[in-house]
Amino acid sequence: MNTRIVTDSACDLPAEVVSEQAITIIPLYINVGDESFLDGVNLTREEFYERLPNYKSAPKTATPSIETFLQAYERLANEGAQAILSIHLSGTLSATINAARTAAEQFTRIPVTVLDSTQLSLGEGFIVEKAAQLAKVGKTAEEIVEALHKFMKRAYVFASLRTLEYLRRGGRMNFAIAKFGELLQIKPLLYMNMGKASAHRTRTNHRARERLLDWLAEYAPYEKLAIVHAGVQAEAEALREQIRSFFPESGNVPIVQITPVLGSHLGIGAIGFACISVESNVS
Repeated sequence: MNTRIVTDSACDLPAEVVSEQAITIIPLYINVGDESFLDGVNLTREEFYERLPNYKSAPKTATPSIETFLQAYERLANEGAQAILSIHLSGTLSATINAARTAAEQFTRIPVTVLDSTQLSLGEGFIVEKAAQLAKVGKTAEEIVEALHKFMKRAYVFASLRTLEYLRRGGRMNFAIAKFGELLQIKPLLYMNMGKASAHRTRTNHRARERLLDWLAEYAPYEKLAIVHAGVQAEAEALREQIRSFFPESGNVPIVQITPVLGSHLGIGAIGFACISVESNVS
């Protein structure tokens, strides 16, 4: 069966993977003042992080419309797709998947299955890439979803944030808590697995980095591993040298700058890992 894969721009997959695997990307919106940008279309990551410190108002993010999803599903059906699997940013973080579900219910030409990736950034991306690989060898949407449920259990994203300011400015946390954390120089850590986002805190950048490396050791060895960051390429390259003992057998650990949709909330300086543990490492 010809099953096509759809996802959103929060997946952070490199363009070459998207092209090779014939994945359809639905861009999210970044709104700054009176300006509105389509993520990855008319605003690059480099441009965004260069401008971010100078924005007078905090960037806001918005989900694609139901009509945008319907148009994408229609185009794929016209191209000969017999089924569509639409995989999106965790529903605990975004309403994007709700728009996809509504569109799927309205679209009747071919079956559309919507799946919550339970992840963000390349955690989502690795799941989408796996789905596309399975679709290429002829697996049905039902077979792909069954395989992904096991795969998602092994997907982790964890990162440290340089500041709480962007979460505060974006309205994602209570102002008093944010200011209190800054006064105490708390360094927040974010952790994501199976749709459960949790926050941790340390007092110093050094301890935050130690905690990331503790998590990295806990879930090793890895089938897939990448460094994700928000505007700190040199720091990410130094971190890659530090973690060579954790490299998967392929020896390739990409460094990916996270989408502005996520960077709007996490801020410049966020850095961490997206990874898939080997199957034997998860019960």
